[in-house]
Amino acid sequence: MTCSLLAPAPMAFARAKESLAIATPFEVGESPMGNYLAAYVAGIDKDTLAAATYFREALRYDPNNPALIERAFVAAISNGNMQDAFGFAERLLTRDPRNGLAHLALGVRAIKQHHYAAARNHFARGGASRERDITATLLAAWTYAGSGDYKRGLELVDRLRDESFGVFRDFHGGLIAEVAHNSNEATRRLKAAYDSDKNTLRLVDVYARFLAQHGQREDAIKVYEAYDELLPNHPIIVDALAALKSGKTLESPIRTPEQGAAEVLYGLGAAGSRQGDELAAMIYLRLSLYLSPDNSLALITLGDIYERIKQNERALEVYESVPEDDPLRVTADIQSAQILEVLGRTEEARKHLESIVKDHPKDADALAALGNLQRAHKQYAEAIETYTRALEATNKPEKATWPLYYFRGISYERNKQWPQAEADLRRALALFPDQPLVLNYLGYSWVDQGLNLDEAFTMLHKAVELRPTDGYIVDSLGWANYRLGRYDEAVKELERAIDLKPSDPVINDHLGDAYWRIGRKLEAHFQWNHARDLGPEPEDKDRILSKIAHGLNDEEKPAAAEAKPDKNGG
Repeated sequence: MTCSLLAPAPMAFARAKESLAIATPFEVGESPMGNYLAAYVAGIDKDTLAAATYFREALRYDPNNPALIERAFVAAISNGNMQDAFGFAERLLTRDPRNGLAHLALGVRAIKQHHYAAARNHFARGGASRERDITATLLAAWTYAGSGDYKRGLELVDRLRDESFGVFRDFHGGLIAEVAHNSNEATRRLKAAYDSDKNTLRLVDVYARFLAQHGQREDAIKVYEAYDELLPNHPIIVDALAALKSGKTLESPIRTPEQGAAEVLYGLGAAGSRQGDELAAMIYLRLSLYLSPDNSLALITLGDIYERIKQNERALEVYESVPEDDPLRVTADIQSAQILEVLGRTEEARKHLESIVKDHPKDADALAALGNLQRAHKQYAEAIETYTRALEATNKPEKATWPLYYFRGISYERNKQWPQAEADLRRALALFPDQPLVLNYLGYSWVDQGLNLDEAFTMLHKAVELRPTDGYIVDSLGWANYRLGRYDEAVKELERAIDLKPSDPVINDHLGDAYWRIGRKLEAHFQWNHARDLGPEPEDKDRILSKIAHGLNDEEKPAAAEAKPDKNGG
């Protein structure tokens, strides 16, 4: 007998709206080995929900297996099943008293329960490592703050003498001093952290809020504006600047020891995400969210990780957890729409984006996302209109608008409005000289039309030089040579493109044509057959089948319609 399990949401949704995520049914059975193998495969696939479910089920049949308990624990905590994770951690420590991750989890739970001495005991017993040193030290420092012993907390932070930990040391020392109402010490430490790293959003936001709360509103505005020049129009920066300029106050996101500990874990999770260590990053972020569930930056970071590992339903659930009144709510909604498109739920994606645009008609990012969806589905006239609205709505520095001109240029070209397309592509290139995608598209389009050939090939060669491992760009150079009858050169470049993108049907088709033109007809048929089997577009498949049956007309010049850059522009 088997039971069907539907995926539970790992966090409560912040909205009353119908969830976009669709629970994926799967079954667990009575076979211990079957459940274990299913859990093992789910772990390899980084499907945290399935791994947590199957490992929990496997443990029913072998409850004292230390390795199985540890795997179930890791799966539960990475999926956000915190009560299960804490139970597994307790069981694990009876068999492995020095397990660092189990002590970390139970120490975090103790912080949540305000059992600060118990938390310190767990952090002290977790085993030694460079990574554990910073985690345990900063978390223990926050437990001293929770107990009211701020001096001891700051002394502990100052033990982090490794300068690679310098920003963490100064940042958290400043936050502890601020919670202790020691403004002079907080100012010194937070300024040191900011001076060392002006590129990290969370640090910038916290420091600017600190300045504003201490009567330095103009200095806070300057801190935000400096970041805005680096990364224009981030929603958190835009929202904070608008609040300050309208005379509103800004709260610090870290006002309690629990929030301080959550900030430690978020910082480590964000760092792990940037370094590509997804499992460790998910664990840190889940623990952070256990302590501070509404941290939208942690939620967005976790959602992004799920996207990267192609766990799209989990990503949808996480993005839906971002609070409705948070500056990152629109960002989360846009990401959700893009996931819906990846999942093949195009109509839902379109409606979702149109709803966002209706509610936020001047949001250039939402408009750009809608334009991209329309372009991907060959709604070129609609995409042109949407990109135009995005350009009119944006208040980013002009240089940052090059993608909008580029994508609108593609849409104009596909809509057979070449003068407008050329103007937009030139504009994009003027804003971002030597941008390889623009060089590729404009250069190829000129070759396709027999225009500006010297300049076009210079552009294509430059694009390949800048992106030598991009199979699509190398394909464009090869196909441009083919279009001009330079078949030997075409074969050389197209073979390089195939090495880079062996499973692309268009590139295989192109190489087949080039082989045919130089007399390698057996190899041409092999490439065409391969292209047919790789799922080409329906109109391309008809042409490929015709070539498989009849070959190419050796008297016929290659048709311009055969030679278009990648349909989505990169």
